[in-house]
Amino acid sequence: MDQADPGLLGRQVRPVRPAGDRGWCDTGKLLVRAHIQLGGPIVVVWDNLNTHLAAGLKHYEAEHDWLTTVRLPPYAPDLNPVEAVWSLVRRAMANTAFATPDDLDRTLRRELHRIQLRPHLVDGCLTATHLAIDPPTPP
Repeated sequence: MDQADPGLLGRQVRPVRPAGDRGWCDTGKLLVRAHIQLGGPIVVVWDNLNTHLAAGLKHYEAEHDWLTTVRLPPYAPDLNPVEAVWSLVRRAMANTAFATPDDLDRTLRRELHRIQLRPHLVDGCLTATHLAIDPPTPP
């Protein structure tokens, strides 16, 4: 059985799994429900979860022309600017033993605020990914 998330006006369909019903077959059922509910083709972006890589699911995808899938590459921190931001934070906190969770929280917030006040640091994190920062202009 599937259920629509009412907060997203039926644009997200999430599975409700009966006991013992596991594997890529659940994903196929979810896709069919989304296709019926949305009344059109479905585009799905898959990560590298083992269920998304299953041979049965790949066969299922090939059999349904209304289904388009895009597979994400394996973990690629060099394409994620957040990784560079965390690298800056970790450098500032290296070899620090915090007495309490509140001390850790204050230090994290201080370091993130320090980065926020230095736009060149954020720009550097984005530039390091070699991804386009500005949206392309239409022809």
